[in-house]
Amino acid sequence: MNRKLRMGMVGGGRGAFIGAVHRMAANLDGKIELVAGCFSSDPEKSKLSGEDFFLDPSRVYSSYAGMAKAEAALPVGERIDFVTIVARNDLHFPVAKAFLEAGIHIVCEKPMAFSLAEAKELKKIVDASGLVFALTHNYTGYPMVKEARAMVKSGKLGRILKIVAEYPQGYAIGAIKEQADGAISNWRMDPSIAGISNCMGDIGSHAENLARYITGLELEQVAADLNTFIPGRPLDDDGSMLVRYEGGARGVLFASQISTGDENNLNIRVYGTDASIEWHQEHPNELIVKFADAPRQVWRRGNSYNGPEASKNTRLPFGHPEAFIEAFANVYLAAGEAISDYLAGTYPRAEGYDFPTVDDGVEGMAFIEAAVASSKANAAWNPVHGS
Repeated sequence: MNRKLRMGMVGGGRGAFIGAVHRMAANLDGKIELVAGCFSSDPEKSKLSGEDFFLDPSRVYSSYAGMAKAEAALPVGERIDFVTIVARNDLHFPVAKAFLEAGIHIVCEKPMAFSLAEAKELKKIVDASGLVFALTHNYTGYPMVKEARAMVKSGKLGRILKIVAEYPQGYAIGAIKEQADGAISNWRMDPSIAGISNCMGDIGSHAENLARYITGLELEQVAADLNTFIPGRPLDDDGSMLVRYEGGARGVLFASQISTGDENNLNIRVYGTDASIEWHQEHPNELIVKFADAPRQVWRRGNSYNGPEASKNTRLPFGHPEAFIEAFANVYLAAGEAISDYLAGTYPRAEGYDFPTVDDGVEGMAFIEAAVASSKANAAWNPVHGS
């Protein structure tokens, strides 16, 4: 490529936290530039957001459908190369469908769709199009998560026996006392927008995906207990489950938004017959490796003993912490490689690409629906019907 990739965005305008994160991450390596967007369903807000980002007013749209049509009509060298979707859950499918049908690559926030049925339909559209579809399960972008995955793939842990993944947050605890009327103050608690789950759909899906990414194991069954502690809320704010993986591995998955005092405490432990690993998102530059008959080791990002997977996704020397934005940027970097190869006529490469795909999105939606169904059946074991 002799130019930057041109990025569009749907959603993520003024006041949107995750939209700003995506823009910073995409821009980090200087290979992508934002050139167009429909930043809000409110045309005036979209226009003002475009001004914030110093965009050409003619490339700031009042609807995503109008944006897809207008951008597709431009020459390949001028139109956006891909669109990032950071709109609400209920819009992920129709927005992605519109741009895929316009021949434009996709980077999409999770969960990928409003339902499993939508996710499976979207996979069919992606597969038929041959276009790049990246899902921003951003925690897969951390170098030491990639090192953990490489250790599992190389057999260092032996046979995987147990996986424990947790994602406790405490930000919603105040609503238990302050919002006894049950009013919905966040769209993630509204089933008409968020879907059938709040907590498991929002953060439990990250724990599920992290376990799948590191171990390569597919979920077979879950026995889930989802709870709603905030009065009047229709969706879960907490949940725990037992999980069964292919090949006999067992696991525990816990996600909560009412865990008092926790901030963003995503963590995972993977236990094998020869060794185990442990990683904490709030201390992401370290990977703990434990043995039955030897002292535990602490592997740190940026050192020469790490493998090529971690090294490729490391920007700074050891001792200079890298974190959330850089992990997001690694997803964009990998997706950008695939999009550049597509434009050069060399996509896909034989060795593949390291970013979450539409298949991860289908598995994530299957996990969410299985967890909700299990909980409604008093935590009965429920199969996970993914791709």
